[in-house]
Amino acid sequence: MAVRKEMVLYYQPEKERQSGNDTKTAKLKAVLVRMGIRIKNITPDQVNQTVGYLAGFNGFEESEQEDCPSVEEEILVMKNFSNQRIDELLLNLRRAGVPKILLKAVITDTNCKWKFYDLYLELKKEHDTMSGTGGS
Repeated sequence: MAVRKEMVLYYQPEKERQSGNDTKTAKLKAVLVRMGIRIKNITPDQVNQTVGYLAGFNGFEESEQEDCPSVEEEILVMKNFSNQRIDELLLNLRRAGVPKILLKAVITDTNCKWKFYDLYLELKKEHDTMSGTGGS
């Protein structure tokens, strides 16, 4: 049986990327490397692609480019993680001093068919509901 390689899809908003503050990203990537987890940076022009395509699943094709909506928050999406490895990753991020990433998800049979932007909207809605901020 093939080894299910863990991967993180990581999206960093344009404003954070341009601010020149790469310390958080460097710490995050260092933790992932130590844990043997691949990272795929998601760029603003990829947010209209399906999560399945971005994660490299068979049967998902690249979509035609269209105007991409803006994603203003950082997102971490995990592929092929067990519950134990999720806990381990979150603990290691905390220990390394990586500021909390509010929007996180695990790829499922359902959300792999969604556009990355739609996953962002769902995560934002869930976070706003859980934190009591209501949303916009």
